[in-house]
Amino acid sequence: MAQKLTKRAEDYSKWYNELVVRADLAENSAVRGSMVIKPYGFAIWERMQGELDRMFKETGHENAYFPLFIPKSFFSKEASHVEGFAKECAVVTHYRLKNDEEGKGVVVDPEARLEEELIVRPTSETIIWDTYRNWVQSYRDLPLKINQWANVVRWEMRTRLFLRTAEFLWQEGHTAHATEKEAVEEAETMLKVYAEFVENFMAIPVVQGVKTASERFAGAVETYCIEAMMQDGKALQAGTSHFLGQNFAKAFDVKYASKEGKEEYVWATSWGVSTRLMGALVMTHSDDQGLVLPPNLAPYQVVIVPIYRGEEQLEQISAKVADLQKALRSKGIRVKYDNRDTHKPGWKFAEYELKGVPMRIAIGPRDLENNTVELARRDTLSKEVVAMDGIADLIQSRLEDIQSNLLKKANDFRAEHSYTADDYEDFKAKIEAGGFVYAHWDGTAETEEKIKGETKATIRCIPLDQKEESGKCIYSGKPSSGRVIFAKAY
Repeated sequence: MAQKLTKRAEDYSKWYNELVVRADLAENSAVRGSMVIKPYGFAIWERMQGELDRMFKETGHENAYFPLFIPKSFFSKEASHVEGFAKECAVVTHYRLKNDEEGKGVVVDPEARLEEELIVRPTSETIIWDTYRNWVQSYRDLPLKINQWANVVRWEMRTRLFLRTAEFLWQEGHTAHATEKEAVEEAETMLKVYAEFVENFMAIPVVQGVKTASERFAGAVETYCIEAMMQDGKALQAGTSHFLGQNFAKAFDVKYASKEGKEEYVWATSWGVSTRLMGALVMTHSDDQGLVLPPNLAPYQVVIVPIYRGEEQLEQISAKVADLQKALRSKGIRVKYDNRDTHKPGWKFAEYELKGVPMRIAIGPRDLENNTVELARRDTLSKEVVAMDGIADLIQSRLEDIQSNLLKKANDFRAEHSYTADDYEDFKAKIEAGGFVYAHWDGTAETEEKIKGETKATIRCIPLDQKEESGKCIYSGKPSSGRVIFAKAY
């Protein structure tokens, strides 16, 4: 195997970058700021995508697909939306190249300029709401609950694999409703879906909350979010759900005839998560040896490595493994048998440890004689020799324990790095140390901006379960009715 990873405690950022590349998740491409997601990384994303897609459909949503290119004029219809995305937009101005007359390669054909420039999709509200105008005429057409799996482009200047790239994969839900109440309930429901997925499948605890006005999605009336804590104490926004009010409906003239025959503007939501979740998965659980994957999302939950000398021993082991694989698969366990003769068992052990496979089984000639195998857990790095009889049930139980153990470990870490602060000096010290700091805020954008400028900490959210608690803002000393969460963030 390659040299050891940089230790987290020495350089967390370098550790992360090395791990993503060495574990075969992704690599930088020839296009600045864009990445290639490799098969192993994409297999994890497919697991995420599959579970989320199931959850979306269970809550009444359907999938569709909308164009990658959006007419520039669409963005001017919703003022705050264009302001929020203008600096990140990639713009298509021409549709043809031609050979340079001086023989220096190809150039843009000046005669092939588009009549209207096109924006490469940074998000799809505008193109979707222009479409919805044709889909919605009556209350019978509502609610309209559509999701799209797509790629988007946001021209980021500083990029990092999965966490922030110029192009990334995501899903974006866009719904239309007859009433404000229905739309708010939809936004809140999808936030709960995200929280359930991240906690139950990714084994990452999250805080559910709402963003401050300055942190809201461009064009939203309210932005709901889930915030997670990484091992360096920084926050990562793991998903957002937006109540858009009637802003986009009015901008694109999407109306419906009510039961009473009155023409009304519809109410809207949008919500999304992206391949940023891959970064969250890596940073929450992994260690100095490599990835640590929750069994619920691991491409394969168990890998079996034979230890043998000669073809005869391998054939005997493989016959036993065939029965073992069948027993494991009958319980829905994803299993891989690595019988490659190009690498030694020790190399394979190191590889699967780096790739975070939840459980490893080693089986050799002595195990055949004793009807045993060696089990190794990735989360605790512990090993045990167990009997082959009933092993499928045992492994199923172990995988469930690994999943719950990872969530507990992440919960404990968050609890140990969550603090309260009642004065600004204490607040600055705790923010510098890393973690979530619960503190009083006076509710003004001015104070929020000053704290951010002085400490680089932002208000991650106003927790939905925020307790009423009279206090004074840590910065201005003005009255406050509850604590919000401050943290440095990705």
